[in-house]
Amino acid sequence: MTETEFIEELKNKSRASYAKLLDDFQHKVFATCLSFVPNKEDAEDIAQDVFVELFNSISKFKGQSKLSTWIYKITTNKCLEFIRKRNTKKRFAFLQSLSRDNFEIDRTNYFTEMNHPGIILENKERSETLFLAINGLPEAQRIVFTLHKVDGKSYQEVSDITEKSLSSVESLMFRAKKNLRKTLEVFYENQA
Repeated sequence: MTETEFIEELKNKSRASYAKLLDDFQHKVFATCLSFVPNKEDAEDIAQDVFVELFNSISKFKGQSKLSTWIYKITTNKCLEFIRKRNTKKRFAFLQSLSRDNFEIDRTNYFTEMNHPGIILENKERSETLFLAINGLPEAQRIVFTLHKVDGKSYQEVSDITEKSLSSVESLMFRAKKNLRKTLEVFYENQA
């Protein structure tokens, strides 16, 4: 079956095509979610939201890109949406805490899943540091870096997913590496 025929099957709400879509993409989507949000439960929730979105909006897919590109675009957007909401909640909680006399700082460790297939590091502490540094990058750099270095997408795939030119992706990647290097150098200098 060609991709075009498969997409038509999806648009016709074929159960077999949805099962195949899940088989083909559930692990890849989860891995991408885990790249952006390194917490297993949250990544699972986001991945589930991605497939709900795919099922609900497949009729809008125009075929101007590959199906996989469209899926990764939705996945990236869902992850960024989650991160923005989480950051908004943190700011709101911080503002609320300022209005109270005493407050407790949440010291729970958000990073529960550090065995991501795209990142092999010596230990969890280094992984946490790296993910914190990645999450500190400007959004465009974070997306490009995560898709290329963590998820292993080629520059061309990243370009297709983000709808940025190849030269833009290369430039963002260069700046992301430079910023990460600076951040990590400062971190390790402070640890010494």
